[in-house]
Amino acid sequence: MSAAYATFGLAPAMRAGGVLANGVFQVHRDFVDFIVDGRPLLFQLSDLDAVSPLASDVPPAIFTAQVRSLLLEADAPLPGGRYVIYGCPDCADLACGAVTAAIARDGDDYIWQDFAWQTDEHADLELNGYHGIGPFRFQGDEYRAALGALLREAAEGDEYRAALGALLREAAEAPRRRVLLVGARVALLARLAAALRTIGVGADITDDVDGVPADELRAYGAVAFGRAVGEEQRARIRRAFTDAGVDVTYVDGLAPIVPLLVAQIEHALDRSPLDRRRLTRLVAADGEAGVEVTSPCRVQLTAYRLDRLYRTHTHEVFDGVLEPGRHRIPLDAKAVKGEAFVVARTSGSVLVEPMAR
Repeated sequence: MSAAYATFGLAPAMRAGGVLANGVFQVHRDFVDFIVDGRPLLFQLSDLDAVSPLASDVPPAIFTAQVRSLLLEADAPLPGGRYVIYGCPDCADLACGAVTAAIARDGDDYIWQDFAWQTDEHADLELNGYHGIGPFRFQGDEYRAALGALLREAAEGDEYRAALGALLREAAEAPRRRVLLVGARVALLARLAAALRTIGVGADITDDVDGVPADELRAYGAVAFGRAVGEEQRARIRRAFTDAGVDVTYVDGLAPIVPLLVAQIEHALDRSPLDRRRLTRLVAADGEAGVEVTSPCRVQLTAYRLDRLYRTHTHEVFDGVLEPGRHRIPLDAKAVKGEAFVVARTSGSVLVEPMAR
């Protein structure tokens, strides 16, 4: 085995929830990803919708047990000294499939090797091994410092905790993000709130936040305004959050289309570092979409449009694996006729753009 070391770190990541074109709900998950040599390990698995065991919505005792397991302070959960590195984002059941690896100590070093796709207790490395990934040798001090920081109560201003942000500070206490919905169409807001709650994002509806305590406002990561909300009302709500010292992301709803609004809100809730996202650019103009990705991944493009009677039409325009770089994808003229919008989605992020004319 090579004596070369790989660097090890952790960073917040997200599995983007959403209402897909076929009507299926995809659950939102916040988790901590493994950063190997400066890049998310998940990015080496081009077409995988999965999360690490270090998810923010698992009970504190299970979260702690997962961390201690990776530190080899407990027996391996699978034969052969194997540990789950990424699992199903919906149920975490091994039967759905998981990426596993053998983790062992070599002196003070930790070694991750023999990565494989596994659906039962025994891994078939020849048939299902990820032969191009690893082995990785991590220095013990760096490895223990990263994982150990998740176990201890950090002091105020701790550099590591600040870097990981709210996800790690509140992993046990805030299992879901929340959004405040402001608009004139109550029925639409109710459907939007129901969709968000179904995918694991909390949602509340209001037309005013005057008198709401700052502690309650801090529960929200985003505020979404409907198209009919006037500037005076928007300014009043923004001022309330500013006066309370609460930093939120504001979303201007593009159209009364629930899946489109869910995608906008999911993008607003994405707190992962910009340089660690797969999907980094989307433009929609002149009958085509421009997409940029940083690593091989599956990209889905969906077009939504409103006709003259304000009926919604949905078109799946692309679904395939793209290589790193910029791509130009033609769009069906019927899919983007009139007032239209394009949603680009990977397992980890989502972008939305109105169709420029």
